Amino acid sequence: MSQNIEWTTAGSVAMPNIRPCFLDAWISLVAGDHGYTVGKLRFIFCDDEEILRINREFLHHDYYTDIITFDYTRKDRVSGEMFISLDTVASNAKLVGTTYDRELLRVIIHGVLHLCGINDKGPGEREIMEAHENEALDRLQALLFGLLNENSDRQK
Repeated sequence: MSQNIEWTTAGSVAMPNIRPCFLDAWISLVAGDHGYTVGKLRFIFCDDEEILRINREFLHHDYYTDIITFDYTRKDRVSGEMFISLDTVASNAKLVGTTYDRELLRVIIHGVLHLCGINDKGPGEREIMEAHENEALDRLQALLFGLLNENSDRQK
């Protein structure tokens, strides 16, 4: 596990079933694909009420969201804190017809892509963000497939 990436929870939510060592490697690869190295990253999993509180307090928005990213990136080193509402991840997964796990991975990398300078609020930017998210998810699949093949080769 990377010493630069922290995975934690806020409030009463349980830590989702993630593999930090794989995610840390994936995040580093994706950041590298965009010309960045990984600095201090902190992922905080929370519930809807906590994300609403943060949204109101820091961004003056009065609505639920899946992720709030605080960007501390300097030059070519991504750094920041990302609050992820597991409640909204679950409801969004149902809404778009995907699995909870895939939606959680998409939200995690969405935050990292924001730190890499990719936006999603302006005209046409949402489509660009989605393309980068899909590329990153494909990259994770290739990474995991490569590890599985590597382990299979070792066992022969």
